[in-house]
Amino acid sequence: MAIEYLGLDEINGPLVVLDGVQNASFEEIIEITVDNKEKKLGRIVELYNEKAVVQVFEGTENMSLNNTKSRLTGHPMELDLSPEILGRVFNGIGQPLDGLSPIVPEQRVNVNGKPLNPVSREYPRNYIHTGISAIDGLTTLIRGQKLPIFSGNGLPHDQLAAQIVKQASLGDHSDEDFAIVFAAMGVKYDVADFFKRTFEESGAMDHVVMYLNLANDPVVERLITPKVALTAAEYLAFEKGMHILVILTDMTSFAEAMREVSSSKGEIPSRKGYPGYLYSELATIYERAGIVSGKNGSVTQIPILSMPNDDITHPIPDLTGYITEGQIVLERSLHQKAVYPPINVLPSLSRLMKDGIGKGFTREDHQDLANQLFSSYAKVGEARALASVIGEDELSPIDKKYLSFGEAFEKEFICQSVIENRSMMQTLDLGWKLLHILPREELDRIDTKILDQYYPKNEA
Repeated sequence: MAIEYLGLDEINGPLVVLDGVQNASFEEIIEITVDNKEKKLGRIVELYNEKAVVQVFEGTENMSLNNTKSRLTGHPMELDLSPEILGRVFNGIGQPLDGLSPIVPEQRVNVNGKPLNPVSREYPRNYIHTGISAIDGLTTLIRGQKLPIFSGNGLPHDQLAAQIVKQASLGDHSDEDFAIVFAAMGVKYDVADFFKRTFEESGAMDHVVMYLNLANDPVVERLITPKVALTAAEYLAFEKGMHILVILTDMTSFAEAMREVSSSKGEIPSRKGYPGYLYSELATIYERAGIVSGKNGSVTQIPILSMPNDDITHPIPDLTGYITEGQIVLERSLHQKAVYPPINVLPSLSRLMKDGIGKGFTREDHQDLANQLFSSYAKVGEARALASVIGEDELSPIDKKYLSFGEAFEKEFICQSVIENRSMMQTLDLGWKLLHILPREELDRIDTKILDQYYPKNEA
């Protein structure tokens, strides 16, 4: 028989304390009834003696010490799942926001995920096509990878995320099932509306599942949203055999929600006020990407985080960089030049790129071409620094060539329209076209056979 606990011992922000609790477990869900009419869900986040500290997902408004009834459910947070979640919009804890009926579950799954044996993981292969040259050509996204986007306040990461959702695919020749799980945390209403409208107008909504936690939603809900999204992604990937791309924006909102709740619990803060377990919490989210041996599907992650003050050494991007396999960095100076997307390719990298490109995946010249474009663009920075000291007219002819290459590279290769979906072949051919600005003897990162095959052909 279920026991109901009357009243609360303490209320502190999004947290409440229940006294006299028996047989409770960590992460267990509690149903709370306020004034015999309003129902809320809470999650046990701390236990000591007979006291339980509970995070209330819907917030503690209208709650007092003596107007509540609480009941233990005996299970952790679970999500109703079926293939019908595709094309639907939910809030941060999986309740419908689109006015349609609740999901009739095929399965109810613990949102904390199942531990994955590292031995059962397969090495990521093959690429996911985004239609964006700076990503496809130079920091290629591989199936099963986690590749974050480091942005800043005011930079167009929302537009970039929407463009990736609209254009992402498994390539021109794949007939495998592909879908996207999109989770937004702490976004303003107009941003959430922009995402929904963009996906619907582009026709992408039929293969997208959206989880939206708005800025005015309870802060505790923000902590569960990425776990809910990844639970849906794992179900579609490993139960239904689909290849899933998960986009999480903005992980900074998630970390700040964690800091706020940690402060309410009275925990000792670490760097910049964040709790000491920030690293392990981020790892539990990011590590839920990959390919499992014997399963047809995969989970690929693109977490987006806005760096406070554009500081890449801030704890959130710093710890994210330790866990993930590379990063895509958005640059404010490129944004000010009206370059979209303003991706700075020099600090950006994809550590798994080499294993999902080349012959049999993209084209045999891809790796050499990417290496040469990186090398040449790095020399552009040196030429610009020299020109700022001695003036552009005093530069050597080859330095002037590099300045011309840098301008063309930013305006033609990195910059593209929000609605432009470039194929992988278009991206690679454009790279070769730009290398013709430089003399052949400067192309020292490309194998001679590949240079003979592609350089003269494009020149003609």
